[in-house]
Amino acid sequence: MTTPTKFRVGICGGGIGGLCLAVALSRYRDIHVDVYEAAERFKEIGAGVMIWAKTWRTLELLGLDIDASKVAHAPADPGIGFDFRRSDQPREGFRFYLSQMQSLNGHDLAKDALRFHRADFLDVFVNNLPSGVAHFQKRVVSYTQDVADGQIHLRFSDDSMATCDVLVGCDGIKSLVRAQMLQQMAENGHPELLDLVQPTFSGIIAYRGLIPAEKMPKDEQGHLHRVVEFPTMYCGKSKHLVGYSISRGSIVNVAAFASQPEKEGTAFDGEWVTEVPKEELLDCYADWEPEVTSLLECIDHPTRWAIHQLKELPNYVNGRVALLGDAAHAMTPFQGAGAGQAIDDAFILAELLGHSRTTKETLASALKAYEHIRLPMATHVLQGSRNSGRMYEFNGPHGEEYDVLGPAIQKQWDWIHASTPEEDAERAIAWMESNLDLENVVQ
Repeated sequence: MTTPTKFRVGICGGGIGGLCLAVALSRYRDIHVDVYEAAERFKEIGAGVMIWAKTWRTLELLGLDIDASKVAHAPADPGIGFDFRRSDQPREGFRFYLSQMQSLNGHDLAKDALRFHRADFLDVFVNNLPSGVAHFQKRVVSYTQDVADGQIHLRFSDDSMATCDVLVGCDGIKSLVRAQMLQQMAENGHPELLDLVQPTFSGIIAYRGLIPAEKMPKDEQGHLHRVVEFPTMYCGKSKHLVGYSISRGSIVNVAAFASQPEKEGTAFDGEWVTEVPKEELLDCYADWEPEVTSLLECIDHPTRWAIHQLKELPNYVNGRVALLGDAAHAMTPFQGAGAGQAIDDAFILAELLGHSRTTKETLASALKAYEHIRLPMATHVLQGSRNSGRMYEFNGPHGEEYDVLGPAIQKQWDWIHASTPEEDAERAIAWMESNLDLENVVQ
């Protein structure tokens, strides 16, 4: 017997956040889901993804943990987060802090800092996506909301059309859905929102590269480079780099950052991502400790990324349109939290949309409950990521005072253990139900 559809959800963008939402909503047979992806297939750019304990719990709740564990790489010591070293000198550097990961309500510590190749991680969601949900080469160029019935009409770049009852913009840092949503809100009395439409340059350049584990250098005793087994943060003044293994230890992911804080918020002239000569990368870290230079020597084809971010948004929702993931809170990568925050968004939104009290008539309350819970949480992580990057490069309030800097860096991850996904969902549902009850009393 066919289950009647209570409403239709259109998802703009097939990255990690969009596909996670689609998979999460597929648990509800009365919600029709369509994913509109601009490309010819699902794909991710970038290399490494880190998932912390709270997000792993979300994957467990969605039944994705078994598939994810097949492509995950866990730390050699489950209690270790990152090994922080002072490295901007030609002689051997030194450790100034070793971050420790805590268990999430008795959660297995081995799942507290899992590392993935981004493409492998995306495939976890692709492989759990029901058939008929994905629509490729469908780039959304505009949408309109019908005032009479709330229906949303989508127009694509090929001039085709589609309709939905809820539109979720999962279309990344350059989100068209965000741009149109904020522009419409600006026209309706909030002109200050126009300043939030476009992402801004963080003042930070990143060099990225992947190294096959067998190419990694060994020390005089024949030991493999530190980053093969332990995620390591090499820190210097206004620069730092991180290295850790992915793809079950077969590949090492390296990201090297160089900051010019005075350029934060300025216009960036040029391509956001481009290939560069190896010499440019080596010159940037000349006179750093040998462990760093030997690592960078192994990157044959580095790419250079201009790191952009969003200003903090006051809204993720307008009518029946919502933003999720980077479209809502694109952040710097310094807490390895971008993918995890998108997954947390998707879980809460799916829990609300799938709730028995959510109907076509009550969609607005469900979306506002999503915003009420996720906006302050994601904004906190966005701010914390920016501050963490400054700390790694001794530009934060603690400077080079290692005794206080180390614990301060550790505290930046407190959000991971502040609540569980179940608790967040319960708070969101309680807020929605309270609003619905109040509306019923008023009526």
